[in-house]
Amino acid sequence: MKSLLSRRGTLLDNAPSFLLRQKGSAPVRFAAQSKPDAPEPSDESEPAAPQTATRVTPLRPTGASAPFAGHGLQAAQIAEVEWLIQQSTLAVFRTFQSFAYSASLLFYPRDLTYYAVLYHEDAVWRVLKAGDIDAAEPAFRHFVEQAVRLAEAEMRRAHLQAQNEQFARLIAESEAQVERSRVDLQRGSTQDQEVALRQQEVRKDLAQLEVRRVAAQAQLNKLQRQMHQLAATSNETVPHLPSGR
Repeated sequence: MKSLLSRRGTLLDNAPSFLLRQKGSAPVRFAAQSKPDAPEPSDESEPAAPQTATRVTPLRPTGASAPFAGHGLQAAQIAEVEWLIQQSTLAVFRTFQSFAYSASLLFYPRDLTYYAVLYHEDAVWRVLKAGDIDAAEPAFRHFVEQAVRLAEAEMRRAHLQAQNEQFARLIAESEAQVERSRVDLQRGSTQDQEVALRQQEVRKDLAQLEVRRVAAQAQLNKLQRQMHQLAATSNETVPHLPSGR
């Protein structure tokens, strides 16, 4: 009997740590030996030694023993997530944002719970939660697709607004260039008129000066002829005196 009990204690001591321990109200029982005179051990004679079990939960459950393996996606209250966010107890696994819409995959370590959250203008709009990452990631991707779809109009509006602003700038620049060209043409036309008037005045002055030059030249020639005639007349009155030789 002592050998049997010793063997039982050795088996319990060498058991893997991840096995769950038996409850205190249900002690371990062993089958009786084949000897007819061996007394059956009493339930109170040797209570089972308590064992502390350690359970390690993987990120992605691999079997039915995972605590959230059977937990699917379910709706969550907005106030619940808002309170957890306010308490700064959620870890951000993934996030996406497009204009006023955003999506996040959050994790609550205390309860091993995942939250897929859709935001509009930084306010919680829709929330789904799950007990494992495999159920939460599709919900997050669904919210991302929804945010992208909702933001398409915002993207189109931003693009059209930018195009209209570009067209407005081009129109303003073109109008300014047209105005500058019109002013240049007006100034050129004015300058042309002024140049034409100036040339006309110059030609008139040239004609007048030419007339005066011709008249002055004629008068000068006349005076020169008179001077030659007077000089010749004066020379005729000069006596011819013999030289002193």
